[in-house]
Amino acid sequence: MNSRYPEIPAERSDDLHHLDMADRADLVLFMAGNQFMAMPRLIAAFQQHYPEVKNIFYETLPPGLELRQILAGGALFQGKLLTIPADVYAAVNEAAMQTLEENRLIAPGDYFPYLRNRLTLMVPAGNPADIRSVADLGRDDVRISQPDPKHEDIAHHITNMYRQAGGEALVRQIMETKRAAGTTVLTTVHHRETPARIREKSVDVGPVWATESLHARQSGLAFELIEPGALLDQREMVRYYICRLSNGRNRDNAEKFLDFIKSPAAQGIFAAFGFEPGFG
Repeated sequence: MNSRYPEIPAERSDDLHHLDMADRADLVLFMAGNQFMAMPRLIAAFQQHYPEVKNIFYETLPPGLELRQILAGGALFQGKLLTIPADVYAAVNEAAMQTLEENRLIAPGDYFPYLRNRLTLMVPAGNPADIRSVADLGRDDVRISQPDPKHEDIAHHITNMYRQAGGEALVRQIMETKRAAGTTVLTTVHHRETPARIREKSVDVGPVWATESLHARQSGLAFELIEPGALLDQREMVRYYICRLSNGRNRDNAEKFLDFIKSPAAQGIFAAFGFEPGFG
């Protein structure tokens, strides 16, 4: 296979939904992966409004990985090349939309924000490393589950949080020094890997979306939260953006989905999972 294609981790079939119908899908969605908990209800509600859109394939992988998949024209998964053109793409980084513009995959400005979120710090029950603040993540003894900036939009917001908490010195300590020492451990599919590491106590802390911590709590995971505070948790900076791709096969259905995503029904579903409206 051509090495230009990104590789989806072989164990991530849980983020490729209805792969068996992908080739005949009426709609193909590449959704920012940390929305995974809301997607079943969202899809069901969408199909109630638009019952003619019967077969929907959707991904809940990290948006950076999905963007690379779009730009390459495919991705490798379990030894096979998937060449499924997305109709709709969502990211947690406006730069991703600008990259699509530069590659003429969307018209200039043909995207919009639709959700907001914020960061929090997940630690194992009992907080054994005694983490009290973002600055504590710079300690040599603290093991961090850290999203890889190559794949994960959340990583850029986390890096900004580190920078605001301790300047470039803290960024270098966590992203370079501790990574070389093995106490900053990168993730490929952060919303799946970090809660598992917290459960196994193989790390001491993982920066996550507030919505992910809510879902983990509802799923019965034992953990505690350390709140960075309103000045650090990026609540004013985080926006989810969505667009219709020009090379998708289902233009009309993509437009229906973009209209639906702004509706009170869709926004109510997202709100039930802790997301906040990103427009208005």
